[in-house]
Amino acid sequence: MSNSTLNLNIIPNIPDIEIGDDISGILISALNKSSMCLKEFDVICIAHKIFSKAEGCIIKLKEISPSGKAIELAKSLNKDPRKIEVVLQESNNIIRSFKREEQNEGTLICQHKLGFICANAGVDESNIECQETVITVPKNPDLSVQVLRKKLKNYFNLENLGIVMSDTFGRPWRIGQVNVAIGVSGLPATKKKQGTSDAWGNQLYVTEPAFCDEIAASSGLLMSKAGKCPAILLRGLSWSGKHGCANDILRKQNEDMFR
Repeated sequence: MSNSTLNLNIIPNIPDIEIGDDISGILISALNKSSMCLKEFDVICIAHKIFSKAEGCIIKLKEISPSGKAIELAKSLNKDPRKIEVVLQESNNIIRSFKREEQNEGTLICQHKLGFICANAGVDESNIECQETVITVPKNPDLSVQVLRKKLKNYFNLENLGIVMSDTFGRPWRIGQVNVAIGVSGLPATKKKQGTSDAWGNQLYVTEPAFCDEIAASSGLLMSKAGKCPAILLRGLSWSGKHGCANDILRKQNEDMFR
């Protein structure tokens, strides 16, 4: 079944998040205040930072002692060695580091401990009130959204509810950033079209839309950095089949096309 309409709405009334906050309780309160009742096959896409803040993934740089490797990279990238040390701690591997002449600071392209590839291992300074502080990706994004989904399902008495946790990544060979999924619960990560046919009867062999990334990307149209709108409700989607997780959209290293 194809979708004829898709509605996206900001979930308002979400306060600034602090360590220990109950994200499910906050979302339920925000939905109720807005007279928004979740329905079957609704999807909520949520910026990772509210999970990171609630789960205490906030690091004070004054408590970081940079390693020799961090100090060396800091010199070539013109970056705070303490920030680089946090990036190193969040990474499995540094794929590349570079600084262009027009840049004030350089960039580290990293394989995060969770497996995805992004700049600076997702370590960020935006949307944090405190100075000299950085925020990291939650330790287990899939688990975080699974817990949230269970509580929302029970409260609204639903069978089908999708939750996607998003972060903002750059893309190889393309300018700009886009929201992508780093945590998935209640829906398939991709929609496998292999073996089906297109509108002209041609068999599809490799087509596999990244469903969770499409959801995350669409949420970025409303999820502005300055707007304090970290949760977007999508209504009008449908899915079937096995529920997935963020790991489902990670390409295996032996399929790396850039090596």
